[in-house]
Amino acid sequence: MGNKLYVGNLSYHTTEDGLRNYFSNFGNVTSVKVIFDRESGNSKGFGFVEMSNDAEADAAIEGTNGKDLDGRQIRVNIAMDKPRRDRPSGGGGYNNW
Repeated sequence: MGNKLYVGNLSYHTTEDGLRNYFSNFGNVTSVKVIFDRESGNSKGFGFVEMSNDAEADAAIEGTNGKDLDGRQIRVNIAMDKPRRDRPSGGGGYNNW
């Protein structure tokens, strides 16, 4: 299966420490990442949690999916391994000088 989890529908107030504490009830959390918008600095409402093994990841999904965290019913499932797309840097304006 996989031990990296996608966590969706997060409250914009959920922190990485809060997410780590919540998931540590189900095993050893090896990494946590809440995704933030580059421009605004606000949470995008989702993140990733990596557990130390598949059994702990399964337990975390079972114990957290559809449950309340910081006032929101979160969605938790195995994260798909999609390669990150390179995006052009922002800035707008005219690039054809």
